Amino acid sequence: MTETRPRGRIDKRHAILDAAFTVFAREGYAQAGVDVIAAEAGVAKATVYNHFRDKENLLRESITASADEAFATNMAAVERLTDSGGDLRALLEEVGHQLATCYCDAKSWALNRLLAAELAQFPELLDIVDGRAATRVAEALADRLARLMLAGRLRSADPRTAADQFAALLTGPLAKRARLGTKPVPEAELREVVANAVDTFLRAFGAG
Repeated sequence: MTETRPRGRIDKRHAILDAAFTVFAREGYAQAGVDVIAAEAGVAKATVYNHFRDKENLLRESITASADEAFATNMAAVERLTDSGGDLRALLEEVGHQLATCYCDAKSWALNRLLAAELAQFPELLDIVDGRAATRVAEALADRLARLMLAGRLRSADPRTAADQFAALLTGPLAKRARLGTKPVPEAELREVVANAVDTFLRAFGAG
């Protein structure tokens, strides 16, 4: 018989990870106190140490959890890129809009800023985010684009290059307009960026 962990223990772990990410993103690693994280999570300080040993491990675990969350939301968008024989431009705009929305999510910006702030001290954090989210999403997007190429909907090219280009056409303008997450991007501007990205992408990779 498989033994399962008590629900309350799992819930406390999730609460601590969420609180830790919030506090680390807001105050930075050096200034973030474990007592503040515990209070934000609604648990005793000793509970934080029981689950994560020390603050450094808590930082890694909170980044890992956030990367997993980002992967799930981005994959939900990529998985919609399925050829049904309909309007390819409309399909790419739908997927692009969902990816752009993920990219402009407040937690996504917070993760990017936290990485930038702590990367010099903890370079392995970038490997965590790349390995658990960014690389996997790029590979999944490349796989979907490869299927469109095989179906003749896109011209034959390196799928990973096409995926990287599509992502860059979305994230580049959005990073500038959002000022690295410090300024909200109105929905009309978001859709404009997506439409321009899809237009440029199809000029480069469209079949014929």
